[in-house]
Amino acid sequence: MNTKIVSFGEILLRLSKPDYQRLTQGHRMLANYGGSEANTAISLAYLGNNVEYVTRLPYSAMGEAALMHLREYGLNVNHVVRGGERLGTYYFEEAVAMRNSHVIYDRKNSSMYSLKRGTVEWDKVLADAAMFHCSGITCAISHDSIESTMDALKLAEEKGLTIVCDINYRKNLWGYGMQPHDVLYNMMQYSDVAFGDQNEWEVASGIKHIPFEAHDANYVINRDAYQDYFRKMHKLFPKCKKMIMALRNQLASTHHTLTGVLYDAVTDSLYTTKIYDIQPIIDPMGVGDAFVAGYIHAYLKWSDNNQYCLDFALSASALKNTVPGDQNLVTEEEIISNLTSSGGRIQR
Repeated sequence: MNTKIVSFGEILLRLSKPDYQRLTQGHRMLANYGGSEANTAISLAYLGNNVEYVTRLPYSAMGEAALMHLREYGLNVNHVVRGGERLGTYYFEEAVAMRNSHVIYDRKNSSMYSLKRGTVEWDKVLADAAMFHCSGITCAISHDSIESTMDALKLAEEKGLTIVCDINYRKNLWGYGMQPHDVLYNMMQYSDVAFGDQNEWEVASGIKHIPFEAHDANYVINRDAYQDYFRKMHKLFPKCKKMIMALRNQLASTHHTLTGVLYDAVTDSLYTTKIYDIQPIIDPMGVGDAFVAGYIHAYLKWSDNNQYCLDFALSASALKNTVPGDQNLVTEEEIISNLTSSGGRIQR
């Protein structure tokens, strides 16, 4: 039986200043790797899954370093495309006290930016795959990235793969004339499983989100409101069987509340879970990617148990806040231990 998960996107070099310095301060930069799809793929591989990551990297020392990073965590990189000018980069300024975090993308003319449609041999990549994972971030890079993503989605659907779409809306990336709503809406027509936070669901659907205002773990989710909301989503995205929303309230730079809801469109059932009151936040980057990876892992292992899949995914996401860097390097045992010992009540 095929078990391979294919993920498609751009791995990025993350640069930041130490000790909460502003990007305009100091003389040293700390380097790490990020990129939403790479974060998800690495987290899945760390959990023991069979994952192939597809991207484009330059013929340079930086391209080789990124490839080594992917291999380090056990990813299959057999169909990584080589070429282009440079590795994409982003600069991250950490939040502290009342100062919010700040991200500056430097992706124009990167190897992934200049990837031409038809370069990836999707027939070969998807031949032995069970699942395809993609993201709205890839669609935001360029016209060719949209076309490459759509080609993969259409072929994955023809082959009967389970398709996981992460809405992943990043306002600052959409700079080439396409409307995010139109592109994301089209991408999600292919999804069997869709994920996003409350704002991303609003962008993709055009329907205003429900505010999440939890100040602690005792907040009570309005289940009826979310069930009604996702019934509307299912009319817009009829192929999608599982719809997942991450809910986060940022009370301060180091204090967040976090939970999630899952809607099973086949049974018209809504699932909620506990609320994590997380303080301090060590690094919030990649929290959504950790949620997606946790859910995919759980879906492949306990697919008939919606509640446990949601509980597991949220636990994985909560743990990511404690891990420096973009990738959630935690084990299944740690996620389960956190789920059962971290307190709070699971809302049914």
